[in-house]
Amino acid sequence: MGIKALLFDFDGVILDSLNVKTQAFYNMYLPYGVEIAQKAANHHLEHGGVSRFEKFRIYHKDFLGIDLSKEEIDKLADEFSERVLRGVIESPEVTGIRNTLEHLKDNYRMWVITGTPTSEIRIIGEATNFTQYFVEMYGSPEKKDFWTKKILAEESLKPEEVVFIGDATTDYDAAVANNTHFILREHADNLSYFEDKNLVRIKDFTNFREVLKSI
Repeated sequence: MGIKALLFDFDGVILDSLNVKTQAFYNMYLPYGVEIAQKAANHHLEHGGVSRFEKFRIYHKDFLGIDLSKEEIDKLADEFSERVLRGVIESPEVTGIRNTLEHLKDNYRMWVITGTPTSEIRIIGEATNFTQYFVEMYGSPEKKDFWTKKILAEESLKPEEVVFIGDATTDYDAAVANNTHFILREHADNLSYFEDKNLVRIKDFTNFREVLKSI
């Protein structure tokens, strides 16, 4: 039967862009003090795939005791987008990813599933010339397990025919919820969150095709 479909997270998997968003959250909460800013940055690193809309709601509620309206959350999300869009586009590619996608595109159906808003990830995909490799690029407000389930259903894929490649706990959770395979792209910012889990791990994509064949 074999693997037929690959689902990729984007930040930290395709582009090394995690620090762009971490710094943006830090800077946006710095007016409330260094401690609050660091809490926001730490939470973002721990929950990389959670949407920015949810994060602003959580940070204001849990760290500042403020309940934000939808309009206030949307305004913060717009400011965040302005801060990070160019930074993400200009971030370096994870080693080996483009060459790997070139070799995979004729044999696998591939999607991006990210916490970035769908409209924004499509802009980023076009600007970085990654759109060509994927059937579609999906993001928030829907969660990653929603998109994974949707793809499996629409493409009539069995869970064992699908691999989710991610670096965040939300990526792992989406794979577990849908019973798909999972490959962790391991880096300094996520080691502590996955240290107790027995997972297939990669540092970059230089030998990804060999790893994929082993699943």
